[in-house]
Amino acid sequence: QVQLTETGGGLVQAGGSLTLSCLSSGISFSINNMAWYRQAPGKQRESVATITRSGYTNYLDSVKGRFTISRDNNKKMVYLQMNSLKPEDTGIYYCAEDSSGFGFERGSWGQGTQVTVSS
Repeated sequence: QVQLTETGGGLVQAGGSLTLSCLSSGISFSINNMAWYRQAPGKQRESVATITRSGYTNYLDSVKGRFTISRDNNKKMVYLQMNSLKPEDTGIYYCAEDSSGFGFERGSWGQGTQVTVSS
């Protein structure tokens, strides 16, 4: 069972920055795709950014140019650098690992970290 632990959430003013980190306990981290999801109050969970084992990235349109996902396979870490934060970025952010090979929904998830952006 892969365990994911997110850190780095908090309260920030609009226009500010935060960096989220996620540590994986999985032995296959380096070959698994990774992602950050978020869930805003009253909304469905959505994929914010993904990164493949080769380092290819993909982003939600609303965060393109502001967020950057990266990974360090040696440390089994994935990061989400968030700049120019907006109130609509508020939510619980989850780290996910495609540990099953059948997509993130069937993979491993962290407990989430709260990000609150004040206007």
